[in-house]
Amino acid sequence: MDKKQTLLKQYFGYDEFREGQETLINSILNGTDTLGIMPTGAGKSICFQIPALMFEGVTIVISPLISLMKDQVSALNQAGIHAAFLNSSLTANQYRLALQYTKEGRYKIIYVAPERLVTEDFLEFALNADIAMVSIDEAHCVSQWGQDFRPSYLKIMEFIDKLPKRPVISAFTATATKEVKNDIIDILRLKQPTVVFTGFDRKNLSFAVQTPNDKYETVHKYIVDNIDQSGIIYCLTRKIVEEVCAKLKAEGVPVTRYHAGLSDAERVKNQEDFIYDRKPIMVATNAFGMGIDKSNVRFVIHYNMPKNIESYYQEAGRAGRDGEPSECILLYGGQDVVTNQFFIDNNNDNEELDSETLRLVKERDRDRLKKMTFYCFTNECLRDYILRYFGEYGSNYCGNCSNCLTQFEEMDVTDIAIHLLGCIQSSKQRYGMGVIIDTVHGNDLAKLKKYRMNENEHFGSLAHVSVFILRQVLNHLVLKEYLYLTNEEFSLVKLTNNALDILEGDHTVIMKLAKKQEKVAKEKKVKKSAKGRKDKDYGVIDEGLFELLRNLRSEIAKEEKVPPYIVFSDKTLIELCQAKPVTEEAMLAVSGVGKFKLDKYGERFIGVIKLNNY
Repeated sequence: MDKKQTLLKQYFGYDEFREGQETLINSILNGTDTLGIMPTGAGKSICFQIPALMFEGVTIVISPLISLMKDQVSALNQAGIHAAFLNSSLTANQYRLALQYTKEGRYKIIYVAPERLVTEDFLEFALNADIAMVSIDEAHCVSQWGQDFRPSYLKIMEFIDKLPKRPVISAFTATATKEVKNDIIDILRLKQPTVVFTGFDRKNLSFAVQTPNDKYETVHKYIVDNIDQSGIIYCLTRKIVEEVCAKLKAEGVPVTRYHAGLSDAERVKNQEDFIYDRKPIMVATNAFGMGIDKSNVRFVIHYNMPKNIESYYQEAGRAGRDGEPSECILLYGGQDVVTNQFFIDNNNDNEELDSETLRLVKERDRDRLKKMTFYCFTNECLRDYILRYFGEYGSNYCGNCSNCLTQFEEMDVTDIAIHLLGCIQSSKQRYGMGVIIDTVHGNDLAKLKKYRMNENEHFGSLAHVSVFILRQVLNHLVLKEYLYLTNEEFSLVKLTNNALDILEGDHTVIMKLAKKQEKVAKEKKVKKSAKGRKDKDYGVIDEGLFELLRNLRSEIAKEEKVPPYIVFSDKTLIELCQAKPVTEEAMLAVSGVGKFKLDKYGERFIGVIKLNNY
C-alpha cells in the first residue's frame, strides 16, 4: 500500500479511491495544474487534502463561505488532521494565532476566504511561507457565466502573481458547463492542466416534478410520511420561507429557517440546529447550502422552481451525500416563472459589469430560465434531461424519476399544433406563450380584447382542450425547435422554419402524454418495519441496533461539539449494523472507519454492538 492509500485509510477510513480521485491526486503530486469536475458527494475534498498532507509546504484552500470552511475544518480535525480557517468570523487574536501556528508548521491546510487573500497581514504571511499548493473550491464562482459568480474570486490570480514562486494550482467544482470549464482554465491560468470529469450522474438520487394544487399540503404530507428523516425545503422568497416554516412549526415539525433577512446570529444558530440534527428540517432560500457537507439529508424539496438547471442540480445534490437513496422533488407553479423573471430583470448583483456585459448576462439568465421551465414540462427522463444539459447523453430511461415511473401514451397532437402555430403566425409573432394559449382557449380576458386577439381567426378554436395540455404541447414545440422564445424581458414566441412543415400539412407531431390515473408503483428504496430496516445494498438491517448506534453518535457529537455526521455517516452506521464488528480489527474494515476514529470511538461502538448481540 503506497503512502496516499495509507493516508486514505488512516484519516478517512476508506480502503480504495473513488472514480477519478487517484488520477487527480497523482496529477497534483506530479506538480501539474489540475481541474476536477465531480458531482456533489463524489469526494472532491480528498483530492486536495491528501496531496496537502504529502507536500512539504502549506496548502491554501480558497473557499467562498464561512460555513463551508467551518464544516471542512471540523471534519479534518475530527479525523486527526490539524487544519484551520481564516475568515471574518475569527477575532483578531484568533486570526493572529492561526497564522502563527501555520508558520510554526502546526497546520498543513488552511482555508481562506478569497477577499482575505490580498489583505496586508495575509500577504505578509504568504510572501514568507512555503506554499506548495493553492486549491480553489467551488471553482465555478470564478466565471461570470457560472450560476454563482463571485467577483472576489478574481482576486485569486492577483494573489498568486505576488508569490515568490508559483505553487501547484488545483480547482474543483460540481457543476460546470463547457463554457464555465473553459472560463475556469482561462481565468485561473491553469498550465496544461489535467482535467478529470467523472460525470454528473448521482444514481442514488430520484427526481420528481409535481404540479400540486396545494403545495403546502403536499410538503406537509411528505414530511409526516418521512418524519424521522432530515431534509431541505427551498423557497424562492423570504416571505414563502416564513410562511412554510411557521405552518410546519405550528404542526409540531422540528423545523428551522434560513434567509438573508435574518440576523447573522440567527442564521448561524439555525444552520447549526439543522447540521446538528436539533432541527432536522430546514426551510430556506438559495442563500443556504453551499458547502454544507451534511451527509444524511434524505430529501430536498423545491417549493418553487429555481432560476436555472445549475442551481437546481446543485441544491438538489445536497441530498444523499453519503450515497444512500434520497429524493429530489420539484413543485412547479406558473407564478414561479414570473417571480424568477422579476429577479433576473432586477438583478443588482453584478453592478460592476459594463452595460453590454450586463445585458448579455441577463439574456443568458433568461435562456437558462427557459430551459429550467422545460424541465418541469418534459415527459422524457428527468435525469437524462439534466445530464444532457451538462453535455452527457444517456439512454433516456433511468427507472428512478417520476417520468420514467409514469405510464405514457403517444398521441397525435398535430391538430393542436396547427392551431397554436397558426395563432402565432396570424398575430405576427408579437406575443408570449400566455397570450397564445388564452387566445386559442377562448378566454374572456381584457388583455385579449386590448390586443384584439378575440378577433383572431384561432380564438376559441381549442376551447375543448385543457390549458394544461395546451401548455404541454406548446412547450413540446419549443423543445423540438418548431418554435423559439426570444430573450427579451417579456419573451415572445416565434416560428422556426421547421414550423412551416406542420402548417403546410407535411409533418405529424407525436408526443408522449401521461395516462390519467395510471402510475407504476415506485418501490421505496428504504423500508422500515418492526423487525428491521431494508437497505438497497445491505439487505435487512437491525433497526434497533441502528438506533442505538445513532444515539451513541449523537452523544459523542454533543461531547465533541461537532455535527453527528462528522463522527460517522449514516452509511458507516449501516455497515456497522451489517458487519457487527466486535474487535478493533473488524471495525477498521468498515468503510468510513479510520485509525484515528477507531482509537477515539471504537471501544464505545463495539461495546454497544456486543450488548446488542446478547
